[in-house]
Amino acid sequence: MKALVFTDYGVVQVKDVPEVTPDGGEVVVDVVRAGICGSELHGIASPGFRVPPMVMGHEFVGRTPDGRRVAVNPLHSCGECDMCAAGQTQVCRRRWLLGVHRAGGFAERVAVPLTSLHELPDDLDWDRAALVEPLANAVHAWHLAGTPAGLRVGVIGCGPIGLACVEVARNAKAAVVDATDLSADRREVASGLGADHVGEVLEGEYDVVFDAVGSAATRASSIEHVLPGGTAIWLGLATAEPGVDAAHLVRFEKQIHGSFAYRDDEFAAAIALARDLDLSWTTTYPLDEGAEIFTALMDGQSTPVKALLAP
Repeated sequence: MKALVFTDYGVVQVKDVPEVTPDGGEVVVDVVRAGICGSELHGIASPGFRVPPMVMGHEFVGRTPDGRRVAVNPLHSCGECDMCAAGQTQVCRRRWLLGVHRAGGFAERVAVPLTSLHELPDDLDWDRAALVEPLANAVHAWHLAGTPAGLRVGVIGCGPIGLACVEVARNAKAAVVDATDLSADRREVASGLGADHVGEVLEGEYDVVFDAVGSAATRASSIEHVLPGGTAIWLGLATAEPGVDAAHLVRFEKQIHGSFAYRDDEFAAAIALARDLDLSWTTTYPLDEGAEIFTALMDGQSTPVKALLAP
């Protein structure tokens, strides 16, 4: 079968790879759409969690051998530790991810645990279904914010997860949803999704600020624009540098909350929510063009908001 393979640091290639063989408790899914994530674009530049050769892709949907349309939750926890017992499976110390620690969805077929499968409603088309995983990240982050209606919300970064944060906040009746991005095209998309004000930087104060970039500068901005006692929720993983003025944090009792992935029930909630949101900001490419589009995205030469691969 064909797959997009991470063959060396900074290099991906479409190659013929061996057919997948499921282990006990697994099923082979025929991939219909797989999203390219920003974490993959910068994650393969140097040694890290992903080790070549690797078939990446943790955002994917497809069909089971019996014809069911499914989204695949790529996050797996041990089910035995204190975190799992507390229902916090997303921070299980022994968690692993399809497409990061073992072969993922940038292929014609992939073997996945049966417990990963979530059936898709018939009225959710494949392109929208492919956004369930980034949407689940936003659902989890919103839950960490406390989910009350009437919040003033700022979103830094209008990539897929940032846009999903805009949509989730707007759907949850936030009083104000402002968004920032350096790209005029992405700001235009955010405006079309219901952001009240878009710009290159946030202005004013917010109850909660979602940082979907994760650089030192954006983390500093998230703290700066949270009102006293407010919360900055960090989803982005661009760099490890915190960029925090700790004294300011203390003096104004501001809070930082890390947000990683989602619980399985939040993944399921994202599927239900996807039916009601505008998820039209994707561009789909054939898997055969995967290396070309992945490399162009990595080098900043192509700017689709969300690139999907279709085997």
